[in-house]
Amino acid sequence: MPAKNVFISHHHRDDARVDQFTNMLGRGDYQVRNSSVRMKPANERRVEQGMVKDATIKRLLRMKMRWASTVVVLIGPQTHTRRWVNWEIEQAKLLGKRIVGVYLHGGTEANVPKALDDYGHSIVNWHPKSVVDAIEGKDNRFEKPGGDLREPVHEGTTSSC
Repeated sequence: MPAKNVFISHHHRDDARVDQFTNMLGRGDYQVRNSSVRMKPANERRVEQGMVKDATIKRLLRMKMRWASTVVVLIGPQTHTRRWVNWEIEQAKLLGKRIVGVYLHGGTEANVPKALDDYGHSIVNWHPKSVVDAIEGKDNRFEKPGGDLREPVHEGTTSSC
């Protein structure tokens, strides 16, 4: 199967889950090329201390996101508190990207970032087939963490790139 270019939006404390995510899909012969930004602890401290301009971060994120066809948002316990996650989702919408949420272990409906509720095309559980179908646009379902269906918060779009 050809590789899919994705940008994985996540809380940096969940960096290890990004690797698990790409490995999970790779075991099913679905190759993901991830363009998301991964910060080393020293760089994360510099950002948190305001030593890196927001404009610089935004430029880098937009550049990385343009390359991807889909933005995947990993939904963990703290994801919704991260301002860059909501910004990334809003940029994905502006860039016309498909936006898919994936619950991490411990993620709940309360952890879904507002922008994902506003602009997401699908939210699914951590299951290879569900994730691939959502990325491919074959399934636009919105799930609860246990797998039950939930109503989308917004009227979804039907366009795709």
